[in-house]
Amino acid sequence: MIEIQDYKDKISNASQLGGIETSILDNGSGRGVRIAWINTGTGLRYKVLIDRAMDISDAFYNQHSLAWLSHGGITPPQPFSDKGIDWLRTFNGGLLTTCGLTHVGGPESDEFGERGIHGHFSNIPAEIESIIQPDPQMGKMEMSIIGIIRETRIFGPSLALRRTISSTLGEANIRIHDEVINYGNTPAPLMILYHFNFGYPLVDEGTEILWEGTWKPRFGEENAKIFKAENNFKKCPSPIEDHLGSGEEVVLIDPISDNNGMCNCGLYNPKIGLKVELIFQKNQLPTLTNWQHWGKNEYVTGLEPATNYPIGQAKARENKELILLEPFESRSFNLELKVS
Repeated sequence: MIEIQDYKDKISNASQLGGIETSILDNGSGRGVRIAWINTGTGLRYKVLIDRAMDISDAFYNQHSLAWLSHGGITPPQPFSDKGIDWLRTFNGGLLTTCGLTHVGGPESDEFGERGIHGHFSNIPAEIESIIQPDPQMGKMEMSIIGIIRETRIFGPSLALRRTISSTLGEANIRIHDEVINYGNTPAPLMILYHFNFGYPLVDEGTEILWEGTWKPRFGEENAKIFKAENNFKKCPSPIEDHLGSGEEVVLIDPISDNNGMCNCGLYNPKIGLKVELIFQKNQLPTLTNWQHWGKNEYVTGLEPATNYPIGQAKARENKELILLEPFESRSFNLELKVS
């Protein structure tokens, strides 16, 4: 934590310590995308993609990258990416990609419509409502960026998510507060999954994957190679041949919460002494998914708190697990990421 006595009478501009800087990418596939770099003054700095639902792309702690970035990198929002598996063409990875708002899971269609993998939300630009800079000389250490992302169409559903991303100058943390509101005049499905993607060097051979809870492989233990009771699947391996191309494994977790209803998961790399903790509320996000994809040059693991497992809207509806927001009803979600 930065103490006032450390910088009193020694700085002219708060940006010398940290803050929020907005700009527009001007080269490559991401040309034209609005971004905001947030510098916490602790070595933790991260890039918010304003035009991609205020998701988070690059993230660093000192010299170490925390996030996995896909081959394609950042692309502008693509409004027709919600068909089939087209979402994968726009998937930057990044520290956070938000999936939803009405569907998480694979492509599907039924009497309620056609839905592509993981929904449309991450391809919608945000309308920025405010940016608040820290003012350490006045004792104000908080910084935040607030925007609204609207996933809407005539005849519904018509959802809006108001997102606040905040940090405290001198603390290595990221806080996300989302409020989803149904502005339509009929009930609307709500599914949201926070797709946190971690990569090298945080993720390396021997990195510990931290979560506790009962679990089951997505396609059953009889079809799993990694997620078997006798395997140590909470320690990252070296790249494996089985994960070339589309190889991957996914485990569905019912996370344990503490006495305050908080769940804690994350990663720890003992070789470089780097730890990331992800904290969320069980009553808001009752499920957790661990995605492991250990392909050569595509080496990533994901931790994904969500309202539902990524089983799709149709299965969630069939299981009577699908949230239906009434007109002008809202739901809030709070997550915090801490780095040490």
